[in-house]
Amino acid sequence: MYTVLEAIATANPPYKLTQAEAADFMLKTESLSASIRKRIPAIYANSGIDYRFSCISDYGGDLQNFELYPHNWELTPTPTTFSRNQKYETYAPKIALQAAQQAIAEAENLNAQDITHLIVVSCTGFSAPGIDIHLIKHLGLSYTVSRTMIGFMGCHAAFNGLRTAHAICQSDRQAKVLLVCVELCSLHFQVADTLENTIINAIFSDGAAAAILTSSPFAQAEGKLAYTNGYSLLIENTEELMNWTIGDTGFLMGLSPKVPEVVVSHLPDYLQAFLQQHHLTTHDLDVWAIHPGGRKIIENIQSACELSDRMVADSFEVLRRYGNMSSPTILFILKQILDKHQSGASAPFQNGIALAFGPGLSIEGCLFQKV
Repeated sequence: MYTVLEAIATANPPYKLTQAEAADFMLKTESLSASIRKRIPAIYANSGIDYRFSCISDYGGDLQNFELYPHNWELTPTPTTFSRNQKYETYAPKIALQAAQQAIAEAENLNAQDITHLIVVSCTGFSAPGIDIHLIKHLGLSYTVSRTMIGFMGCHAAFNGLRTAHAICQSDRQAKVLLVCVELCSLHFQVADTLENTIINAIFSDGAAAAILTSSPFAQAEGKLAYTNGYSLLIENTEELMNWTIGDTGFLMGLSPKVPEVVVSHLPDYLQAFLQQHHLTTHDLDVWAIHPGGRKIIENIQSACELSDRMVADSFEVLRRYGNMSSPTILFILKQILDKHQSGASAPFQNGIALAFGPGLSIEGCLFQKV
């Protein structure tokens, strides 16, 4: 039996900003030092991002339309974790539902009642009953559907969801799995007078994506893309380079500028160990889907792995159009690749790899192959 990637759909909240508008919002805040304020335009302009999405209207810069922040440019008193999570409970289910509805609609010969397993991935909010219950009720899923929640794993969490879906499909010949990733990173914007925080504010955005994976025999899977395997690496003694913790004023992120170089230094051995399990090398890979944690990490991987511009074009394009949406981002890239594969718009390919990086530091990857 093959774990077939049948469909992927994506969704974003309604408030779309240009990166220049996002920078203007930052420049209007009154609690930043002159040295940080001076660097904001260049950081935002050089991010590789043109557009970003938010679930709240605040970043449009009109004080009268603020719904999370107080109506002053010091943005004080700072919104609490409770108030931010209330917005998550309001908006996350909406875009999760939008993506899931579209994914089910795009999958062949599938209706909501056919879904046997639901996996929800998120690290930007918590509630119970949560998004899984909301999706069951509003999609019309069976009330006996099996549910799994993967929480607080960061940017690579879609890979943990895909691996879980694969395990299900390989153990249940009737499995039809709905995987939903949703993140509202913009709810955790922090006004902190540091370069690290300024860079974090410059790259993160909101989005959701859903995928349908099914357990299929060869006759049904032939010609389609199948999830073959996943592979994880925890890089020793790197915990301090990236972290995501809960504070009184929202979820707080730490992100070291060393992350790209550390990840890339371990990537060749990681790829060799992963691919040799399948008697492959990097030269056998037709497609690369690299999580755009930032522009630099794509550039460094492209250089280290000697990838053509075509190989990294989808990763750069998703970064440009959406920013870093954390866990859904890799599914946005895979959707572009899957759409090209299904439409014949790109050259046929046999082997594709997807990669992402998160707290740990950890590298997560998965291999897709044409059946």
